[in-house]
Amino acid sequence: MPSSPPPSDPQQAPLSVNQFKLLGQRRFAPFFWTQFTNAGNDNLLKFAFTMLVTYRAEAQTGLPAGLMVNLIAALYVLPFVLLSATAGQLADKCDMGVIMRRIKSFEIVIMLGALWGFVTVNVPLLLVCVLGMGLHSTLFGPVKFAYLPRHLHTAELTGGNGMTEMGGFVAILLGSLVGGVLMTYPQGPVFAGATCLAISLAGWTMARFVPRTPSLVCETGINWNPFTATARSLRLAAADRSVLAALIAIAWMWFYGVAFLTQFPIFTREVVHGSEAVASLLLVIFAVGIGLGSVACEWMAHGRVEIGLVLVGAIGMSVFGVDLFVATRHLPHNGQLQTLTLFLREGVHWRLMVDLLLISASAGIYSVPLYAFIQHRVAETHRARVIAASNMLNALFMIACAAYCATLLTSGVGVPMLLLTVALFNALMLAWLVWKQPIYGRRFIAWVLRRKATTPL
Repeated sequence: MPSSPPPSDPQQAPLSVNQFKLLGQRRFAPFFWTQFTNAGNDNLLKFAFTMLVTYRAEAQTGLPAGLMVNLIAALYVLPFVLLSATAGQLADKCDMGVIMRRIKSFEIVIMLGALWGFVTVNVPLLLVCVLGMGLHSTLFGPVKFAYLPRHLHTAELTGGNGMTEMGGFVAILLGSLVGGVLMTYPQGPVFAGATCLAISLAGWTMARFVPRTPSLVCETGINWNPFTATARSLRLAAADRSVLAALIAIAWMWFYGVAFLTQFPIFTREVVHGSEAVASLLLVIFAVGIGLGSVACEWMAHGRVEIGLVLVGAIGMSVFGVDLFVATRHLPHNGQLQTLTLFLREGVHWRLMVDLLLISASAGIYSVPLYAFIQHRVAETHRARVIAASNMLNALFMIACAAYCATLLTSGVGVPMLLLTVALFNALMLAWLVWKQPIYGRRFIAWVLRRKATTPL
């Protein structure tokens, strides 16, 4: 299969930068749709399985639905904690195009098992499939972000990352919505299993067109011990303090995002007093906001790797997070759950929706420059291993977030107050980042001054 070579000079900017034009180019489009189907299928499987154990198969599991939901989430995250370092080594030392194709072949096998699990309502088999998809995504993660700087110019990194982040969150949204809709039918489990298999085949097809990306690492040995390999990846990340600070900042974004996403059902029912349709609307708004913020980064950065935008996003995450708390203080409640129509009629709810949109858009603006900075800063020889360390930190922060939220909720703290504490902690995280890496503050000021200079009176 012919392959498209990476840019001959990644540091040299192309004549014009347009992130959407990348979708028409061989070096980006197959990769984009491969990762899109990956994120969508992950969430379709998890959400459909969650619906199955919540509404149809609780008696067969012998466990409460709430415990099963947390078990599904834990099994999916487990490979990220244990095997991210191994995945990073493979991505650094093997052809990334070949790795993607093999990962997508593995996904087909997993989804064949998931189809049988859904048809027979075999909960243990579906748990194994969730674990398999966690492993699948663990292997894909380092490749996903190490691939981009090999095929994009430096000026395209922010836009390419923005498109990738936007596509990933849209796929997460669509996967969750499709999984939920399919499970409303009497034959929902069969439909969900068949759809998962069809998407895995589509992803495998897209991966066939991903250009070959040979390894730049001469050494061939791989450390299969997950503990020593993890320690090695963390040492590589810690060798550059600016990179380590960026990795911690990204992990914090996942803590922040998980705190909001996991509380949507309770937030909608107990705070907003809305129905399932309202919860779906708020989820759509949150995902759309992340997508808009992500793709806006290229325009805001003017073709640069602009870390000053990190502060723009972080400020928005705190300001609008606090305003969300204020907006929930006096929401109307007539004693029953509101339909979507009734929810949209209340003007106070529009403030809440705008807050959620701006919170998630700020998160997109916050994260994209951090990924672009890491890709630009870290040497190609060990970039994937550093990204693997990032994935492991992300998983640990997500687990810490789940423990934090569970502790506060069981202590009687309401969801609005919980989210307010996260928004305030975000301000502390911002202060820590500027203190440890003053360059973020300087680049933010330079960005603001540059915007003022280019804004017409």
